[in-house]
Amino acid sequence: MQDKYVTISRINNYLKAYFDNNPHLQHVYLKGEISNFKNHSRGHLYFTLKDEQSRLSAVMFQTNALKLNFEPEDGMNVLVEGRISCYPAQGSYQIYVEKMEVDGVGNLYIEFEKLKKKLAAEGLFDPKFKKQIPKYPTRIGVITAPTGAAIKDILSTIKRRYPICETILFPCLVQGKSAAPDIVKQIKTAQDYDLDVIICGRGGGSIEDLWAFNEEIVARAIFESKIPIISAVGHEIDFTIADFVSDLRAPTPTGAAEMAVPTISDVKFMINQLTLRSNKCMNNIIEIKRNKLNAIKDSFILKNPLSIYEIKEQKLDMLIDNLNKNIKNILVNKNHELVLLANTLKLVNPLNILDRGYSVVKKDNKVIKDIKDINKEDNIDIRIKNGNIKAKVLEVNNG
Repeated sequence: MQDKYVTISRINNYLKAYFDNNPHLQHVYLKGEISNFKNHSRGHLYFTLKDEQSRLSAVMFQTNALKLNFEPEDGMNVLVEGRISCYPAQGSYQIYVEKMEVDGVGNLYIEFEKLKKKLAAEGLFDPKFKKQIPKYPTRIGVITAPTGAAIKDILSTIKRRYPICETILFPCLVQGKSAAPDIVKQIKTAQDYDLDVIICGRGGGSIEDLWAFNEEIVARAIFESKIPIISAVGHEIDFTIADFVSDLRAPTPTGAAEMAVPTISDVKFMINQLTLRSNKCMNNIIEIKRNKLNAIKDSFILKNPLSIYEIKEQKLDMLIDNLNKNIKNILVNKNHELVLLANTLKLVNPLNILDRGYSVVKKDNKVIKDIKDINKEDNIDIRIKNGNIKAKVLEVNNG
């Protein structure tokens, strides 16, 4: 009875031989999306190929991997050639990839990475350029399609959380060749409105559906916006260039609305906290002023008001004494100066010589200094100490 049972190794080797001898599995062409990618330290590539419904393990050995002209990564769509066989150790079948190239969608990922590196090098993703999202906005702009789940989710979330906020819709295309220029146009239009923040995005979709938000013109328009922008593109697992350049990235349109506005309960709590802090602050101020008032009321001066008068009276007496002393000193000094000036004037006064018997002779009110200035019969005035004498010249001698 035991002869009918076989080992796991035997059945797995049998299946491997079956795969290896099947001509339809020796050269297959598959397309799919890479996931669970691992680049082994020995150079072998291990990953999973998947589509919407199924997945298949894949391995590409170093000899073939060295021939690739791109870097495989998760999410990349590829076209592969290889053979299907069984891996006996695990009892699983897989494709041994010999050739691999990026398919049409995969090329989008390559473009995505190139633009991402370019803009990152220019500093468009640098945190220092990120604008602050206001905590309590009064007006929000929404740039998205006018119909669909995204706009409904954004508006309903804002209305539920923060109904006092006004929203303005800037409708635009979010898919197709014309979408990127339309998004840029609406971002620029929104700059003329008094907005606190802008939500820009759309609902989920494939990479082709979201590609407008990977365009360089959209990235630069977001970067140049004077108004802070929250990106809300696709689902949580979706990342676009717009997410990296925006001031804040939301995982979904609903998440963007939640990030843009607080809840009414949050606002009420904040107001209550501010009220408590204000009351506490006012009470502290009142207590400080009360203590200061009590200190003034208990001061010696107010309890003995006459002491203020007495101090001032004493100070006034001192000032008056000092003033009188100064005035006296000034008068003494000025009197001394006056005596000195009087003596000086007395010394230089020409009339003083009259006291010694001299006289002053004038002719026509001019002092006669030379004998030549006077003639016989001239009328002259003679000034002596105690009066004037009028005389007439009878004779003039020159020596």
